[in-house]
Amino acid sequence: MHIAIAGNIGSGKTTLTKMLAKRFGWSAHFEPVDNNPYLDDFYHDMKRWSFNLQVYFLNQRFKDVVEISKSEKTIIQDRTIFEDARIFAPNLHDMGMMSDRDFDNYSDLFDLMISLVRLPDLMIYIKSSIPTLIDHIEKRGRDFEQTIRIDYLKGLNHRYEDFIKEYKGRLLIIDGDHTDFQNDARVFDQIADSIDSELYGLFSSNKK
Repeated sequence: MHIAIAGNIGSGKTTLTKMLAKRFGWSAHFEPVDNNPYLDDFYHDMKRWSFNLQVYFLNQRFKDVVEISKSEKTIIQDRTIFEDARIFAPNLHDMGMMSDRDFDNYSDLFDLMISLVRLPDLMIYIKSSIPTLIDHIEKRGRDFEQTIRIDYLKGLNHRYEDFIKEYKGRLLIIDGDHTDFQNDARVFDQIADSIDSELYGLFSSNKK
């Protein structure tokens, strides 16, 4: 089974991924951040490095999808290949940070990959406002994220909303502004119960 956590930068995807993996005994796949060779350069010069970064993410994410499709385990994934292509790359293109030529090349590559990819069994979207995202980004203190532009985050948020409205798979939305799943055990239990119900049915005892 494939569970995916979606959400903007700073929404809490990685935290929720870790907590749910521990709760249900799932195998976690995390977004490649610490060892990403492009992120620092990208946040300092988006126009120069946007195509390189997005192709890197697309490649890593496709590897994850292939591995997930072959696995007999239930895997929970921090961000999906769909977000890269439907949200992040188009947002950079709209901002003038990715040329038409690069965006068309990227889109053709994604269309080829997506023909081999199916939707997750459950998509969990953490919906967060810009102030919440900024607060989380500042608190975790990654140096390369301190130069993130507000208009970049806003553009991503708008595209996430459009993506979620059109999403055709099974979906659970979490209010990231008013749901402190990291520090409130009762809130996290409610989220876990909702996920359990979505995946297995309300009365199922199958947790993995």
